[in-house]
Amino acid sequence: MDPSEKKERILVVDDAPDTLELLRRNLTSKGYRVLTTTGVADAIGVLDSTSVDLVITDLKMPGASGLDLVRHVRENLKETEVMMITGYPSVEGAVEAVKTGAEAYLVKPFTDEELFSAVEEALDKLRVRTAARARSHRTPQTPGGIIGDSEAMHGVYGAIGKAASTSATVLITGESGTGKELVARAIHYSSPRASAPFVPVNCGGIPEQLLESELFGYVKGAFTGATETRAGFFQTADGGSIFLDEISNTSLATQAKLLRVLQDKVVCMVGSRTPQKVDVRVVVATNKDLLGLVQKGIFREDLYYRLAVITIEIPPLRERGDDILILVNHFAQRSAEEFGKPTPQFSNEALQVLNIYHWPGNVRELENVIQRLVVMAETHLIDVPDLPSLMRFSAGAAGGLTRSLAEVEAEHILNVLASVDGNKTRAAEILGIDRKTLREKLRKVGKGDAL
Repeated sequence: MDPSEKKERILVVDDAPDTLELLRRNLTSKGYRVLTTTGVADAIGVLDSTSVDLVITDLKMPGASGLDLVRHVRENLKETEVMMITGYPSVEGAVEAVKTGAEAYLVKPFTDEELFSAVEEALDKLRVRTAARARSHRTPQTPGGIIGDSEAMHGVYGAIGKAASTSATVLITGESGTGKELVARAIHYSSPRASAPFVPVNCGGIPEQLLESELFGYVKGAFTGATETRAGFFQTADGGSIFLDEISNTSLATQAKLLRVLQDKVVCMVGSRTPQKVDVRVVVATNKDLLGLVQKGIFREDLYYRLAVITIEIPPLRERGDDILILVNHFAQRSAEEFGKPTPQFSNEALQVLNIYHWPGNVRELENVIQRLVVMAETHLIDVPDLPSLMRFSAGAAGGLTRSLAEVEAEHILNVLASVDGNKTRAAEILGIDRKTLREKLRKVGKGDAL
């Protein structure tokens, strides 16, 4: 970034004119707007009349001390960070400064690099906290009530609008937990079909031998147990939209029947030879590479191109920037209402950890984590030690570079399983594997009895 692009305003408070001038000159050279005062009383006057992003204060000054100014900033100014400098270092002084609320504690003399690093770190924390607060109160108009204001999600919103204006088939791709069904619902309820049914179907959750009859229905006597004629999901969705999630899990035989529906707009119930016309908008989703499956011969190429008329790729949560902070606040408020608890606050450090975590389970994992934190919270403030262990720094893990890949994998699997309260289906989704594979891996680490 060019120094001239910086806009943060910094107030420097020190009773030594030479120190004030040195700090003013150095910070100005980095593009910061710098104000100076020689005492706490004057500093409070400046803060009452001017918006300041960061206060840098000396510890020992005539009259009120730097600790008094730190406390004033912390208890009166939500949008201001504070750091302390001193020429009289002591462990007690550093501890007291941090306890009072200073983000950094620099001992004179310090290098320019140490100053700039401490300033940027403090301002980074301010940006995280400000973004979390501002975005939590922002209610952007998004399709289907989807939560997110990042550039990546605005691209998704644009695609939803274009898809909603047509009846073309839509293929939604993205990692597990990114919100593919939410996007499908947004397309349906933004379209002229909004007043007709939206029928979601999890193709991976229906045994293959039952999938055809569930999708297309069956007539009485079609098979053992068919004691009555029953409509399928396609007939139920007539006039509206059907959402076929985990489309990659369908067999080649079922794929052939789906292709006929897309081509001819008709379905045949199991046990009947009479085709029925249906008017259904088809939206499908997958977290797999369908083209890769086509190349392997386990997904029909002609069906793929029928499905991918419009393709919408949902970004993973780790690529959505401050959307994580928006979602943290959204889920915290919703969970608090659901469980009749006060909405907790998150410390700056906890927000930073949540913001940089890689979220392999995406929005679904984040929702589960926040719900768990709200339920288990013992105070109004959630801090880093309250977060799941796999998110926290571990000296043992950091130094454990001699561990085998199998050991690291086993630890991660168990951590994910613990984060979802032992729910194997959710854990498998987060890990990007099926339940069978998860079961096998748990047996290998001696946790087969947990199934």
